Amino acid sequence: MSALLFAKGLLLGLAIAAPLGPIGVLCINRTLERGFWAGVAGGLGTALADASYALLAAAGFAAFATLLATVSTPLSLAGGAFMIWLGWRGLQPSPVAAAAKVGGRDLVQTTAATFLLTIANPLTILSFAAFFAVLGLAKTGGLADAAIVVAGVFLGSLAWWMLLSGGISLARARLPDSFVTWVSRLSGLVLIAFGAVAIGSVVVNLI
Repeated sequence: MSALLFAKGLLLGLAIAAPLGPIGVLCINRTLERGFWAGVAGGLGTALADASYALLAAAGFAAFATLLATVSTPLSLAGGAFMIWLGWRGLQPSPVAAAAKVGGRDLVQTTAATFLLTIANPLTILSFAAFFAVLGLAKTGGLADAAIVVAGVFLGSLAWWMLLSGGISLARARLPDSFVTWVSRLSGLVLIAFGAVAIGSVVVNLI
């Protein structure tokens, strides 16, 4: 039973992390600009956010659903604004020569940024709730079972981001420097678009 719960949690973590959304775009951008560990730092922030939602859901699925309904509007606004800000920064990429100079503070900031972005992303929240129900994890009971599910979600999500960062980092060595600049600008536009959609959906619902 424990192995099955862990496998479901692992699958959930992979399923939530794998689709290319604003987090994936940001992770690719950070990896191209700053290297493998910057991408992993971003993935760590996302994995921690996914594990946080898994913990809330395992603690009480009904309460989790109620919480989502309560905070969806402010999270959409905050997340949308945050994505637009990150996108604007992406339109002004750092010099490629600085890619190898990544300090501990930069890694912490990257982790914190992706954690906040994942927590505030309404698409992630809704997808998480749907997958949690489909996999039958809403009926998880007991502290030990909850811990197993949360660990599975965290490791599944982190594994995906490490694979993505590793693949991008290997490809980076074979690409021209101009590729990094153009990807940074394109990812900035994508993030701005995601942010505008998130804020626009709130405005439409209010109208």
